[in-house]
Amino acid sequence: MPETTDAEAPLRPRALCPGARVALVAPGGPLEPERLETSQRRCRRLGLKPVLFPSARGRSGFLSASDAERLADLQDAFDDPEIDAVWALRGGYGAIRIVDRLSLERQHRDPIPFIGFSDNTVFHVAHAGIGVVSFHGPHPGAEFPAATEAAFRRVLFAGHSPEPHVIEGSAPVAGTLAGSIADGPLWGGNLATLASLSGSASPLSADGRILCLEDVGEPAYRIDRMWVQLERAGVFRGVRGVALGRFTGSLPGEEEVVRTVLRERARELGVPVVADLPFGHMAWNVTLPIGVRARVNGDKGTLGILQRAVQSGSRRSGHH
Repeated sequence: MPETTDAEAPLRPRALCPGARVALVAPGGPLEPERLETSQRRCRRLGLKPVLFPSARGRSGFLSASDAERLADLQDAFDDPEIDAVWALRGGYGAIRIVDRLSLERQHRDPIPFIGFSDNTVFHVAHAGIGVVSFHGPHPGAEFPAATEAAFRRVLFAGHSPEPHVIEGSAPVAGTLAGSIADGPLWGGNLATLASLSGSASPLSADGRILCLEDVGEPAYRIDRMWVQLERAGVFRGVRGVALGRFTGSLPGEEEVVRTVLRERARELGVPVVADLPFGHMAWNVTLPIGVRARVNGDKGTLGILQRAVQSGSRRSGHH
């Protein structure tokens, strides 16, 4: 799989390295103290230095803190020159309430990795809108099996293989829904979150891109409704290919109905489609570099990452 040229790449943050200072933030829902401790231990196990921001310890109804407090922490995390990455501690509703007031000016000048998924899709959309790579990846307090950690390191860390690589699910689950091959920058994330952004100021468009989607706990009719909402809004117009992750948490007996809905809707787009890839609300949650050029191979049932997601070298090593 040949790598496309760096000239075609969007703005990439510098790689992580041992000792990198990582801001742990809670842009949405609250966390239990045990989850906070697990998250900090995870960072240390990865060789990173966790910097826990204050609102992560709070609780305000279904949010970790007030909008003003959560926004202030997130803004401070991005703006602090001593912070090497921003890692969302969890998803959960709330990010959409503050995204319009978040300035990503620092990301234009000296981009650092932003990592998270689920409702944090709003920040991936914002990064894609300014041409900066972000990382649809696991939260630090979640399950982190060896395959998840390996994928995380491969994409984000200095000294790990920058060569193009292929993501495939475990047979017989992963598979092809529509054949042929398509290339384009990765874009997307959580289906429900994307649907909630429809009609807003967020730059929603899969035009010329590879659309990646996942979700959890959604019945088949709601998946269908959200898909149709985005389709009617023109979000899927010009899409090059589709990479579907796991749609987990369905009610017993409804898994096949969900699969049928996704299969039918995706095939209607008339582009290569691969399903059941290992990303989403599950223990095996590979890190996808949003904005990096990728390839959907509908003949083999794989998603290939064609470009390096980070710049060689690291910000922290440059500080010594």
